[in-house]
Amino acid sequence: MSVSAAAPYDVMVGHGTIAGLGDLLGDDVRRVAIVHPVTLRDRAEQLRRELGSDQLDVHLLEVPDGEDAKKAGVLEFCWRVLGESGFTRSDVVVGLGGGATTDLAGFVAATWLRGVRFVNLPTTVLGMVDAAVGGKTGINTSSGKNLVGAFHEPDGVLCDLDLLVSLPGAELRSGLAEVVKCGFIADPSILELIENAGPASVLDPSSPILAELVTKGIAVKAAAVGGDLRESVGLSGGPGRRPAATSEDGIGREALNYGHTLGHAIEREERFGVRHGEAISVGMVFVAEVAHRHGLIDAGLVARHREVLSSLSLPTTWAGAFSPLLAAMRLDKKTRGDLLRLVVLSDLARPTILAGPEEEVLRDSFVALAGGQS
Repeated sequence: MSVSAAAPYDVMVGHGTIAGLGDLLGDDVRRVAIVHPVTLRDRAEQLRRELGSDQLDVHLLEVPDGEDAKKAGVLEFCWRVLGESGFTRSDVVVGLGGGATTDLAGFVAATWLRGVRFVNLPTTVLGMVDAAVGGKTGINTSSGKNLVGAFHEPDGVLCDLDLLVSLPGAELRSGLAEVVKCGFIADPSILELIENAGPASVLDPSSPILAELVTKGIAVKAAAVGGDLRESVGLSGGPGRRPAATSEDGIGREALNYGHTLGHAIEREERFGVRHGEAISVGMVFVAEVAHRHGLIDAGLVARHREVLSSLSLPTTWAGAFSPLLAAMRLDKKTRGDLLRLVVLSDLARPTILAGPEEEVLRDSFVALAGGQS
């Protein structure tokens, strides 16, 4: 499928798509830097053997696993390797790994020489349906997740479903949280497919059900990105018990942040020791509770959040204290001034912005979240 952006690119989904990397790089490239985590060292070495030639110099940039890769020190290491290898604007950075790796690789490409080409090879469900598509790149800081970054579109994304076969079950479930999100904000057929197929088929990495879910999730992300690459469509609005923007007004790419405000806060408080999808799963139930208390959605839709996510063994409750999470939420990228803004639903597949929700409502929603009831 194609992502319509300032520089359109294709996302290839299927089995064996990684074989198309050479063609995507092109004949004029002289240097390639493959950014990869420790756990994919063997796969990166295999890629180097397959790509390397007298005309193409392939460098491997091994970085820590997971969110530990998204640090300023790791970014500086990557810059140093590019400098020492003579990397120019005609060369290409390749991100091989999950969402954290592709976030880092894209930011390396965005910042080196003010922007060089890059290609994403996501190896997880999360990477395929979320991080690798959309042109958002960045690293974390002590203040929060993804607060430093740049919009930098890839030349292409190769989603090879064969790479999911060896993916640990917990990582597969974590990625599916983002797919479920796409079902609630845009494509209810995703929810129906999960509900009708059952967890055994959904969680089978070789099943056509999972392949269809991944494809549907990518389609939602591609459509949102194509219509609003730099998150300029969303409306800020003002405080109050009703949402400041409606789905008819359009909130653009911000809809993809459904569940992420609390989710990112949880990740920060847990020092990124919790999987992204697990945190987002909790975050979705939280904003469903908030929307219910503002009279936007009924209790049945809140319950559906819990049921679908629980069927995939994703968490729907959180036992931690709320005050530090609220403080972290106020640093979210969607915040404007002191105004906290949440992506909520006004109905199934109708995302909107709730600006300035009352703190009492937020706390009551968190209590309901911890108690597992609306």
